[in-house]
Amino acid sequence: MKAIINGRLLLPNMEGDFRVMDEMAVLYDEHIERIIDMDEVEAEAGIDEVHDAHGLFVSPGFINVHVHGACGWDVMDETPEALPAISRFLARTGVASWLPTTMTASEGQVHDAFERVRSAMQNAPEGARVLGAHMEGPFISAAHRGAQAKEQIVRADYGWIASYEDVVRIVTLAPEELEGNYTFIDRCRAAGIIVSIGHSGADYGTALEVIERHGVTHITHIFNAMSGLHQRHPGVVGAALDTAANCELIADDVHVDPAAQRILYHAKEGRHIILVTDSMRAAGFGDGTSELGGQQVTVRGARAELVDGTLAGSVLAMNDAVRNFARNTRAPIERVVEMVTRTPAEELGIYEETGSLEEEKRADLTLFDEDLHIAATIVGGHLAYIAHPDALEGGWKK
Repeated sequence: MKAIINGRLLLPNMEGDFRVMDEMAVLYDEHIERIIDMDEVEAEAGIDEVHDAHGLFVSPGFINVHVHGACGWDVMDETPEALPAISRFLARTGVASWLPTTMTASEGQVHDAFERVRSAMQNAPEGARVLGAHMEGPFISAAHRGAQAKEQIVRADYGWIASYEDVVRIVTLAPEELEGNYTFIDRCRAAGIIVSIGHSGADYGTALEVIERHGVTHITHIFNAMSGLHQRHPGVVGAALDTAANCELIADDVHVDPAAQRILYHAKEGRHIILVTDSMRAAGFGDGTSELGGQQVTVRGARAELVDGTLAGSVLAMNDAVRNFARNTRAPIERVVEMVTRTPAEELGIYEETGSLEEEKRADLTLFDEDLHIAATIVGGHLAYIAHPDALEGGWKK
């Protein structure tokens, strides 16, 4: 059994809300065994390794539910090397588990991607754990497609998913394209698949109907590629702000202005927000030319654009998203960390397994400093990333 001491633990209180607790230690193997007072560590039997966090924050492992790629790889790449490579990169950003996200493509290409995700789910994680797939398209609006391929957009068809109910965790769609027939949404919900509104021009009434009557609980990258908030036409954004739907947010300060981030935070009272990266293959590479769905992408700083200037995913890292949102909103770090741990875990139905530091939950841990630099990421009790071999006294080794 291992122990982390002298960390600032983000622990849930009786209501489940996180708070920062000092003078506590976490004991773990593959699962969290106990969380005890620091003065009890020396008397605890069975501890083989003690690691000193020297004041680092110790949080549940981050969860990223919207990732297309990173470090030169894409979820749609037809090679078994892609997902492990992305997983290793994500661990560097504090992510312990993630949803590979497919693009609008042919049925065969999407199914091939699902097969690779299924295989990754069954294998021991290399870096961050693969939880399943987020299917973003092709059931979207052509008018709000963003960087998605227009020629591959089709009407919602459950046949695309029927053989992959064990893989698909989220489906993004445009509800107005269903023309009032929400059987597809109902079948997804019956199978335990989260339905998300995204790449949609739905009016407020349509969005509200599927949220309140058909169990839609998720909004894909709020504010982006959807009908906006207007005083007479509240749109998808209005329905998102007016309900308990969980809103993804790309907090790179490019996709969404810091002021809009603050408005979201206050409108949702700090709840029902899930920070995501929506990162693409160019993430981690800096400025230059890359590719997304067969389209050329140019990266300058935090901005990734198609040739026509359309925003094309992001090059955001999850720890940067947490830092940006905390800075922009002045929200306490414990509340922002919930947006990448507790909130996505609860929606995915895995909060009994991960998403908080509690006994018997999986030992998915992220250690970071006050500037959100990741010192170490632990997945299922195993070290997935460490910034420096001597980052923690007692020294984990890769």
